[in-house]
Amino acid sequence: MNIINMKNKNRLPIPAQIKRGYRYYCFLVAAIAIGSVRSMVVFATGASDPLTVINNLSEFIFGLIRAVGLILLGWGIVQVGLSLQSHDPSQRSNGFLTLAGGIIITFAKEILTLITGA
Repeated sequence: MNIINMKNKNRLPIPAQIKRGYRYYCFLVAAIAIGSVRSMVVFATGASDPLTVINNLSEFIFGLIRAVGLILLGWGIVQVGLSLQSHDPSQRSNGFLTLAGGIIITFAKEILTLITGA
């Protein structure tokens, strides 16, 4: 007996209406995805100063870094809380390290401005 036949031996047959509905669903998802990609509107910036564009990009990147830092900060708080509940010192140290890393990453822009004095 073939391995393919052994795998299909215990399967129930799929009704034709469900197959047809699944095909319609896949077609609809693909059409929406293609339509949304093709009709994307791109706006050029109104600023003619390249420094403004770089500052906007810098603000965006630091915003992403701050979001990652806040996520790490929250995860560190959860780890410290769980370690206090379970009395696990290694998890507690990992929690405090994650908490400290989250604080540093969250305030990275402020730390860099303090260092550079700008």
